[in-house]
Amino acid sequence: MDTNSQRNAADSHDVIQVRGARENNLADISLDIPKRRLTVFTGVSGSGKSSLVFGTIAAESQRLINETYTAFLQSFMPNIPRPDVDALHNLSAAIVVDQERMGANARSTVGTATDAFTMLRIVFSRLGQPYIGHSGFFSFNLPDGMCPNCEGLGRVTTIDEDELVDKDLSLNEGAVTVPNFQVGTWYWKGLAESGYVDPDRKLRDYTEQQWFDLMHRPAEKRKMMGMNTTYEGLVVKVQRLFLSKDKESGQAHIKSFVDRAVTFRSCPACAGARLNEAALSSRIRGRNIADCASMQISDLAAFLHEIDDPSVGPLMANLRDLLDSLDGIGLGYLSLDRESGTLSGGEAQRVKMVRHLGSSLTDVTYVFDEPTVGLHPHDIRRMNELLQRLRDKGNTVLVVEHKPETIEIADHVVDLGPGAGSAGGRVCFAGDVVGLRGSGTLTGEHLDHRAGLRDQVRKPTGFLEIRGATRHNLRDVDVDIPLGVLTVVTGVAGSGKSSLIHGSLGRRSDVIVVDQSAIRGSRRSNPATYSGLLDPIRAAFAKANGVKAALFSANSEGACQNCKGIGLVYTDLAMMAGVATVCERCEGKRFTAEVLKHTLNGKNISEVLAMPVTEAREFFTKGQARLILNRLADVGLGYLGLGQPLTTLSGGERQRLKLAIHMAEKACTYVLDEPTTGLHLADVDQLLALLDRLVDTGNSVIVIEHHQAVMAHADWLIDLGPGAGHDGGRIVFAGTPADLVATAETLTAQHLREYLEKAVS
Repeated sequence: MDTNSQRNAADSHDVIQVRGARENNLADISLDIPKRRLTVFTGVSGSGKSSLVFGTIAAESQRLINETYTAFLQSFMPNIPRPDVDALHNLSAAIVVDQERMGANARSTVGTATDAFTMLRIVFSRLGQPYIGHSGFFSFNLPDGMCPNCEGLGRVTTIDEDELVDKDLSLNEGAVTVPNFQVGTWYWKGLAESGYVDPDRKLRDYTEQQWFDLMHRPAEKRKMMGMNTTYEGLVVKVQRLFLSKDKESGQAHIKSFVDRAVTFRSCPACAGARLNEAALSSRIRGRNIADCASMQISDLAAFLHEIDDPSVGPLMANLRDLLDSLDGIGLGYLSLDRESGTLSGGEAQRVKMVRHLGSSLTDVTYVFDEPTVGLHPHDIRRMNELLQRLRDKGNTVLVVEHKPETIEIADHVVDLGPGAGSAGGRVCFAGDVVGLRGSGTLTGEHLDHRAGLRDQVRKPTGFLEIRGATRHNLRDVDVDIPLGVLTVVTGVAGSGKSSLIHGSLGRRSDVIVVDQSAIRGSRRSNPATYSGLLDPIRAAFAKANGVKAALFSANSEGACQNCKGIGLVYTDLAMMAGVATVCERCEGKRFTAEVLKHTLNGKNISEVLAMPVTEAREFFTKGQARLILNRLADVGLGYLGLGQPLTTLSGGERQRLKLAIHMAEKACTYVLDEPTTGLHLADVDQLLALLDRLVDTGNSVIVIEHHQAVMAHADWLIDLGPGAGHDGGRIVFAGTPADLVATAETLTAQHLREYLEKAVS
């Protein structure tokens, strides 16, 4: 091999080679992505960024790693199909650091998720006085350390028995009202056929013993229904089935039942500390381990910096570095005892990120999904530094992002588009940031675009009064929120924005909260069903073909019987991972062949539901369908497929879908939580125009937001701070954006001032 060939071969190993990628809307694209560099992927929502980064590169890396394990181990792993791509070369192990919640297990905390609590336990086992034993004696998840009363959960439950049964009925009449205990079910038979009670007698007529047997008898082995099984009273079974896990887990009807039937309160034995008396008796400098876990991380870091003992020197250094990293990324307001399930998506992503910073692995591909979500401009700078630190350790860092502050630090930029859906999926630019600015692409043109202050702010029509707000870190806050205008609430992460707005306004009947929380529904739900769009579509098909509208619902008469209208068939392969395959009978179209013969303007129902919103607007030019489609387009969801499962939507997309539905209402007060999440720079202007339209038609809009374009566009700003956690919780400014820029010295003022200066320059 000659010298040039050797050099080319070496160079080829320094890039991830993508050849012929067609996942989702990717248009058979090929490109090289430099390894051990920071690459940012840009483009409008729906342009194909996630399909390339997550659906192709990360998915194939994880699939190949999984294939190295035995079939037995693979049976416990998620099934990852091979992405639609001709070839991928030079992949390294990919670690996806996404915004998925960290699970709702009540035993998982920030401390356990980061190993900080594990290290703290070792410190207490060596330095705590009196000495009580090894580190397991300080764990609330082990019998040695947990409080025996609450079993390490820190809270106890009281079950309202009247919510479990209807005493005026017998078991055969359906007296048990607990989910999954209907007459004839396995759980019901375990009670009715136990021999302890008469299933025909009304519960109100039970003897004291029969009531105990039905409701409270402890678990015991017993022969019932012709087999050896375990009998336990209804309250005992409910406790085991529904309350041994966190109440946020499970299906919607289970959550509703738990909320209705169960009261949670702090454990009286440990006062919520989760640990037994011995663990709580051991102290370092007057603090026990629960005291330390409940401190703000920034305060705990300062406390531990005062401890200098050679017996825990290296361990303490690692713990301090971890806590300093959490503080440095803007999470210093959290505590180690904060349950993981209560973290926002952005907080969860940053916790995962810090966990990887301490890893000894190098030459790994880290994949991030909008890591700046939920971050104030002040915190974005610190996030950027962490991304660069990961790269400088010799890793490949791939970031899907819209914020110009992060795009500008990239070594390499890949811009996809030019549009969304079928109008996207192509590489519009690949190169450095300087090249992006001169590329003529939508991203390049908007990279330096800045929104300006309003020439004239709107005048309030009234005020919403908040008095004495003390939720979480709020310091007895009084504030008047103007009505009839666009109000933006700002402040660093953890300053108290959500506590103030959601805590004070969220339950008011005259306020509509449009947030990013998951939309209840199954894989059968989609934008057409959720928005009510399917009703006029079905009606139009029924009228055009002279048949029933029910035929055009995949959840009703028109559903393919083989896949039950889902389009996929799920197969259980026992020890191997289960697989989902496209239904052979309907070919994924969800409807019967007879239904698909009926058309509307040349399209069948499956073809219509496959349309993105923008195409559907051209298809339905009038009536209720057009009105709903217009609203979906107005909120920036023009690229979304009408039949796309709701489970595939991001938090920002869910929020905009909810907003589109509520836009039909008049004279409302809307509360939006970071509506710019997932929006391209060019789409932010469209969002601002939409917010203006809402206000100008008689509504009040309150937005919790970090994006400077939204701050600048506001009529009124409420800034919380000055910092996070106990350093925040106060109103540090309330007034117009112009006054903030001219007179204030808050962190928000400093960054908005810099933003506007760039607009002028």
